Amino acid sequence: MPTSVSVLPSLSARRDGEVRPTAALSAPDPPREHAMPRRAALAAMATGLAVLVLLAGTRWTIGRSAPAAYWREPVMAAPLPVPPTLPVAATPSGTASATAPPPSAPPSRTEPPASPSATKKPPASAAPLDLKRKTGTEAVALTFDDGPHPAWTPRILDELRAAKVSATFCVVGIQAERHPDLIARIVREGHTLCNHTWRHEFDLGTLPKSKIRANLERTNQAILRAAPDARIKYFRHPGGMWTPEAIAVARDLGMVSLHWDVDPRDWEQPGAEAIRNRVLKQVRPGSIVLLHDGGGDRSGTLRACKALLPELKSRFRLVALK
Repeated sequence: MPTSVSVLPSLSARRDGEVRPTAALSAPDPPREHAMPRRAALAAMATGLAVLVLLAGTRWTIGRSAPAAYWREPVMAAPLPVPPTLPVAATPSGTASATAPPPSAPPSRTEPPASPSATKKPPASAAPLDLKRKTGTEAVALTFDDGPHPAWTPRILDELRAAKVSATFCVVGIQAERHPDLIARIVREGHTLCNHTWRHEFDLGTLPKSKIRANLERTNQAILRAAPDARIKYFRHPGGMWTPEAIAVARDLGMVSLHWDVDPRDWEQPGAEAIRNRVLKQVRPGSIVLLHDGGGDRSGTLRACKALLPELKSRFRLVALK
């Protein structure tokens, strides 16, 4: 049976004087002809281990001591693209500045506009506009826009009749077509009618004159079908977004372009008290007051009128524009 080898090394002297590690109980030495190959194998193993240690040490060193930039995101070497040249506009001081086109607003998802382009604001006119902003006398005129409305117009007419006050109603063509009975009542009770476009198109004045004319004529026809004897002397552009073209077409059709000088912004629905206070603060002899009987909830305007009518009557003569 072969002798077992101890795991504890010791030193023993060979006969030729060489000192090497041996086991306490060692097996007989192999023949000398096998010693050289064994030494070569051990040397190769030692070399391989050294290489592995060296590589592992290098990797550890890189991971521990590399500069912080090594872990950053790579920096783009190529230059950033240059934006296209913007148009140059002259400033009032005479210098030039680059201008970019304004971003287009996303379409509203809550309620479709009155017309495909009703929300576009036309450019402001540089020329003075021929508008009626005052009554021309000491009297004050109340005007009501965006009707007739089946809920609010009859109740406002009731208030006017109770106060014995005449007013001017700027009616929308499609509403006149839908509610001809209210158009007839407005005329029958002594109020004045005003053309307020077919579908409350804010940008009507930016269209070609032929389209402006067609819109206003269509509105007048709807009014006249409901009240054949009505006289339509006035035109009011929605939002007060006047253009010389719209004014010229209205004039050709025999209508005066009607503006205002008192605007309580009742279309914002600020409440009856706010509407009343704003009117009383702004009104002067000869004022034209802008109010609304259509286009939304006009309960605040209705309540304001109940308080306003007697107060205004005590200070001014209230008239319908003729």
